[in-house]
Amino acid sequence: MITLHDYLPSQNGWKARVLLGLLKIPYDSRIVSIFEGESRTDAFRTLNPAGAIPVLELEDGRAIAESNAILAYLAEGTPFLPADRYQRAKVMQWLFFEQYNIEPVIGSLRFWTLTGRLEANGHMVAGKREAGARALAAMDRSLVNTPFLAGKDLSIADVAVYAYSHRAEDCGFSLTDYPAIVAWSGRVRDAIGPDYPVHPYSIDPHSGA
Repeated sequence: MITLHDYLPSQNGWKARVLLGLLKIPYDSRIVSIFEGESRTDAFRTLNPAGAIPVLELEDGRAIAESNAILAYLAEGTPFLPADRYQRAKVMQWLFFEQYNIEPVIGSLRFWTLTGRLEANGHMVAGKREAGARALAAMDRSLVNTPFLAGKDLSIADVAVYAYSHRAEDCGFSLTDYPAIVAWSGRVRDAIGPDYPVHPYSIDPHSGA
């Protein structure tokens, strides 16, 4: 059986959990205590040299790191990653967008806010807020005339981008300023279903600043 090396409050881990669930793929879960340094051990870095979760460990011991790479691997041959060349490229466009414009911006601000690290990173906050607003505005423009990011059907692009964007209010963004995102978020939420909760950092006693 495959193993997901995970950390429950991470929305990057959430992405993998969602797709594994939607595809009904059984897996073992191995929780990594990131604040205690477990992801920086030699053992973990043999799985992912960057020392970050999630990591998908295959039955034969090979490992795949980076959440969106995991999504692409799992979605191969399923409707969540279209075979059509153009539609597939559109999915990849949004996966790259998420990793460049959403996760390192909204994801970082959310992490700092929820774990008491915002003040310590104060010199970067204004720039990230501006970048986050630009990213949300770009998403909103793109979603005006399409139900999902890459077309008429839910794809891994939506799972990836939704993970942090729908939690943007955790770090001070107002999603009501982006009505197309609000409508899209509802469609994604309905398509995914209620079985994939967002876990607060407070479940981890080691997460405080």
